[in-house]
Amino acid sequence: MPTLQIMNQTGESVEKLELAKDVFDVEANPQVIYDVIRSQRGAMRQGTHMTKNRSAVRGGGRKPYRQKGTGRARQGTIRAPQYVGGGVVFGPTPRNYEYKTNKKVRRLAMRSVLSDKVKENALIAIDKVDLENYKTKEMVALFDSVKAEGKILFVVEAFEEGIVRATRNIANVILMRRNHLSVYDIMNADCIVATKEALTKIEEALS
Repeated sequence: MPTLQIMNQTGESVEKLELAKDVFDVEANPQVIYDVIRSQRGAMRQGTHMTKNRSAVRGGGRKPYRQKGTGRARQGTIRAPQYVGGGVVFGPTPRNYEYKTNKKVRRLAMRSVLSDKVKENALIAIDKVDLENYKTKEMVALFDSVKAEGKILFVVEAFEEGIVRATRNIANVILMRRNHLSVYDIMNADCIVATKEALTKIEEALS
């Protein structure tokens, strides 16, 4: 059973937390992770891209010249694709990029990426966040104390005004509630810092 050191705000180990093996110690499944991230990325797309075909372009109602006798190729409209200002052939149209992934697949992908973070020592747990003035420099000092580097995903159980204020101006920190955590967010982060409460709730949800 994997274990994780719970640290306080100064970086000192205060207790040892035993993690569920079926959540934080599973063999990674690359195909499942790819499918879930592709689904999440697709859901982020607006899909509002559009070009006009020859029927949607304004103008071109009159035949440009007579059918026969000019020596030129027959034409019905100056809005045909071969003309400048004409319609676009096979251009993009508005569409939805979302596609369904099963709940069991999403849960397996979440377990896989969390297990990878534990094996890479990229999952850091802290007992609580209790700053004096909730200033940005205090939050930076907290991350420095627990040796969190790179792009940091800070996971909490619930948003508090002081924590939001202290983290919003740190460029490499993303603050996120536990129930909004996704496979893409975890993969996109170099390091995860989570409160003990949030980590326990994640374990309960995935067990």
